[in-house]
Amino acid sequence: MRAALLTLPLALLTACAPSTPTPASQAVDSQTSVSPAESTGLTVDASQLGANHWLLTSATDAGNQPIDVLFPNEDVPLQLDFAEGRIHISGGCNQHNGSYRLEQQTLVIGPLAATERACEPALMAADQAIAAQFSKPLQVKAIDSGQLLLVSADGATLSWRGEPTAQTRFGGPGETVFWEVTPQRKPCSHGVMANAQCLQVRPVHYSAEGIKQPASADFSLFYGEIEGYQHQPGTRNILRLKRYPVANPPADGSSLAYVLDLVVESENVGP
Repeated sequence: MRAALLTLPLALLTACAPSTPTPASQAVDSQTSVSPAESTGLTVDASQLGANHWLLTSATDAGNQPIDVLFPNEDVPLQLDFAEGRIHISGGCNQHNGSYRLEQQTLVIGPLAATERACEPALMAADQAIAAQFSKPLQVKAIDSGQLLLVSADGATLSWRGEPTAQTRFGGPGETVFWEVTPQRKPCSHGVMANAQCLQVRPVHYSAEGIKQPASADFSLFYGEIEGYQHQPGTRNILRLKRYPVANPPADGSSLAYVLDLVVESENVGP
């Protein structure tokens, strides 16, 4: 049974001509009124926010009681990502996206749009709870490479642990490429890899209008792994990847690293 699960529009597919980022100071409706934060000497800018993925490690309300609803899954914490004047929240049931701006130490979030999946109640409740926390300005109380500390309008304290993004780790924005991955891995051997199972991949190209072009190459074995991608046997995927050069790779390692950016298409084709 074949079922195309996701096909994205041109705006999400193309990355050939980077658009001019919307300044964070203009990203939210200018009519939003925010009281300026008290000066604490803390400097906050978009580059600090965008340098890391931020994973929620603790949350307490104004009475210092844990906000358990924000931790529906011990293995997948809620996560914040910031890029080009946009905030992305994941880890619950649905993905939340919106604009943001910084006013000194105040983080102001524009209206959040969310996907509309149905999940188990705990994940749905986490979605509602985190959206409520970000519906009003938050104060940035601390930020460095390892921690982001936010205090919401109702007095909740949210602590986030920083994990460097791929762009931070590899020292540049990377190159966007698209790959098709076959439903099944294939036995392969290469260097120190004995009896390994490799992904089968081939490049995918799109026209300027976002129309997928006919395949121009056969599938080949990929002697490596794609960071952030978990292959499910029986599922064909088209992936948008970021390709980064690796400085000083090991003798048996690749000079290129591939990081999952987006699953563009997914089709279950069975065994």
